[in-house]
Amino acid sequence: MVKFSYRKRSFLNPTSTGHTSYILAEVESSQNGEFPWGTNMLTVADCHKSIKLEFFLGTQKARRQSLKKINFLLSQLIRFGHALKTEAEMIDKFEKQPKSKKSKKTKKGAK
Repeated sequence: MVKFSYRKRSFLNPTSTGHTSYILAEVESSQNGEFPWGTNMLTVADCHKSIKLEFFLGTQKARRQSLKKINFLLSQLIRFGHALKTEAEMIDKFEKQPKSKKSKKTKKGAK
């Protein structure tokens, strides 16, 4: 039987939306270092697609690469979150302006 040192699935949207987006993080137990070939997987899924990222720990080089990969992913997600927040704030600010002050944008591709 597979044992996990960490296994957590969390839904990314409120239950009320009915959306099934989730993140599943699984780190298989190495049994105190004796079994380095476990499955360590991060799955991110939205309603239609999913992506699975593997973090192999079976060799010293793979452990370095997997730790570097997760740290890089975390830093990019944080940067993405900051950019998303900034854009959401700008959209909110724009939408609160009186309609006469809003700039008139042409549709993309229109001449």
